[in-house]
Amino acid sequence: MQSMNNEQVELKKRQFLSSQIDLSKFNGKDFTLATDEEKRQQDVMGESTTFFKDGMRRLRKNPLAMGSIIVILAIIIIITIAPHICPYGYAQQIMVNGVKDKSASNLAPFEYSMMEQRYMDSSGEKVFPHIFGTDSLGRDYFIRVIYGTRVSLSVGVVAAIMVLIIGLIYGSVAGYFGGTVDMIMMRIVDIIYSLPDMLIIILLSVVLNERLTPVIAGTPLARLGSNMISMFIVFALLYWVGMARLIRGQILTIKNNEYVLAARAIGTKDGRILRRHILPNCLSVIIITTALQVPSAIFTESYLSFLGLGVSAPLTSLGSLANDARLALQSYPHRLVIPAIVICLIVLALNLIGDGLRDAFDSKLN
Repeated sequence: MQSMNNEQVELKKRQFLSSQIDLSKFNGKDFTLATDEEKRQQDVMGESTTFFKDGMRRLRKNPLAMGSIIVILAIIIIITIAPHICPYGYAQQIMVNGVKDKSASNLAPFEYSMMEQRYMDSSGEKVFPHIFGTDSLGRDYFIRVIYGTRVSLSVGVVAAIMVLIIGLIYGSVAGYFGGTVDMIMMRIVDIIYSLPDMLIIILLSVVLNERLTPVIAGTPLARLGSNMISMFIVFALLYWVGMARLIRGQILTIKNNEYVLAARAIGTKDGRILRRHILPNCLSVIIITTALQVPSAIFTESYLSFLGLGVSAPLTSLGSLANDARLALQSYPHRLVIPAIVICLIVLALNLIGDGLRDAFDSKLN
């Protein structure tokens, strides 16, 4: 027993060339507890996070982007709730006691027609106000702006999704396989990219409008109108090239990384490599480009509708409202100013959101 204690004492002694501290040379006064600041300095590992959480954290620090998100959310809430509160329809002329009100055309904001005024005086009931007045056909302008905003936002979102799907698939195939496949596919992109957008869009819209009208007659698509369907076809034919080029460039820089080569070496299929290893690393470009595509599609729809090639009557959009108000600009300028302000507000807010997403998710900027 005594021999074991002697061995333990020997082990406590500092060995030659050892980094062990010889505690026999120090007393209690030579050691002090580390402060909280010194302990924090030793925490070299950061908080565990993901790419999306880290990007959203940076996005929340951008006041312009957050303000734009609030504006877009407010617009979405208004266009969702307003049709349930406002008793008028976007294609319905003002009626008083079931009788068409012929005096309700071209009213100023919050103005009542003579028939509505007489009805309120005689019955004592209050008529829902015309917040933005009425148009030349006696339809409430506020509800038409609401539905026009719905249509414009829907066109922007659907077009962005179409561009995302087509551009993502096309650019992924071209960038991943490379070689002759990449050369042929990208020459097609160059040809489409070199075409004058405005001229091709107008020509395609006119031609497709005439061809689609008899085809969709009597189908549920007739409610959208041939102009709206031709607009979506134009987006699918022309607007995906920018997305495809960006995705292809990203994949060319990623596909030769070690983890991709390792996946190939163990026999992983090409589709799985693209889905699990390459495209997740292109997520920042995908998010940013898709976000910036929405205002571009809204603006395209607006000027096509302004030229009379957009949404078919009685369905309306912000561009078609501006086109209808153009003839009465001097007499009723508010009918042009209101949809123009809404277009500018939506496009500006979406562009600021896109810039904020770029700053938050682009690793090269952080």
